[in-house]
Amino acid sequence: MARDMDEFWVFGYGSLMWNPGFPYVERQQARIHGFRRCLCVWSVAHRGTEKHPGLVMGLDRGGSCLGVAFRVADEERDGALDYLRKRELITNVYQERLLPISLPEGRRAQAVTYVVDRRHDQYAGHLEVEEAARIVLQSHGQSGPNDAYVLNTVTHMKQMGIRDHWLEAVGEVIKAAGAP
Repeated sequence: MARDMDEFWVFGYGSLMWNPGFPYVERQQARIHGFRRCLCVWSVAHRGTEKHPGLVMGLDRGGSCLGVAFRVADEERDGALDYLRKRELITNVYQERLLPISLPEGRRAQAVTYVVDRRHDQYAGHLEVEEAARIVLQSHGQSGPNDAYVLNTVTHMKQMGIRDHWLEAVGEVIKAAGAP
């Protein structure tokens, strides 16, 4: 097994999969163990407001998560990290972590990723499908409508062959309510 430990990788599991926002030289499907994708973070900036918080993805403990890893060139590393920290650490609901990932063909690497802090006020925990969809449908933040975020994530996951039945069910309720 080849180990790509000296390379700089970023692991995305939500909007980073389809909107990384930084330059990269390689994009691979990757799996992280010990954490799962979850619509478990109250968004009071990007996809909601203080008055009407939205919901965004968090990497929560338990299980495993199939997502996307981006390899960033050495000369772009500092810029990518600065960008990610401004994007992901606005309210410190996420903790920046360097975690092992599994890449295709048995490759292994370490990747920067953002794990939800369960002690933070913005941690929403587990919600039922209908409740999550209701919250998402009524929320809009500085990055746009919450329903677009969820539906874009589901669409891109399906295109990549990644299944998340709970998140897909939330997407179906959102679509049934008339969201685009």
